[in-house]
Amino acid sequence: MIMPKLVITPEKPTCSAIQELIRELDNYLAALYPPESRHGLDMPALLHKSVTIFLARLDNEPVGCGGVKFFPQGYAEVKRMYIKPAFRGKGIGKKILNQIELSAKHANIYTVRIETGIYQPEAIGLYEKVGFYKILPFGEYKPDPLSLFLKKNLV
Repeated sequence: MIMPKLVITPEKPTCSAIQELIRELDNYLAALYPPESRHGLDMPALLHKSVTIFLARLDNEPVGCGGVKFFPQGYAEVKRMYIKPAFRGKGIGKKILNQIELSAKHANIYTVRIETGIYQPEAIGLYEKVGFYKILPFGEYKPDPLSLFLKKNLV
């Protein structure tokens, strides 16, 4: 039996595979949360030099993405994290997070934060499993009963 090959690479947000995954993510989130509780970066924000986005391909098929935005205050934030439903639970999200953490370390950033929604138990479970813990709202976020704020200190 041949094991499928997972490859995770930084990509331009204008890449068609990234755009398709973000459309799927936006549709998924729109069904769960009102607009004021969705905080995904739009295309101009994704194109900013402070953002890197990664694409996960399994046997060359795009299956997930995740981005990282670096802030001058000395932390990074996970953005636009999404794994296609059929590929969840296979370790792909964890591997994307590993790439995000490596990217942060290369930038001498040792704090990674996330805002996620309370109706995404798979995502919350993944984040907690890899060492994120709950914190108060950070940056420009305001308290929101539909949001959960998490942090991980990198070693």
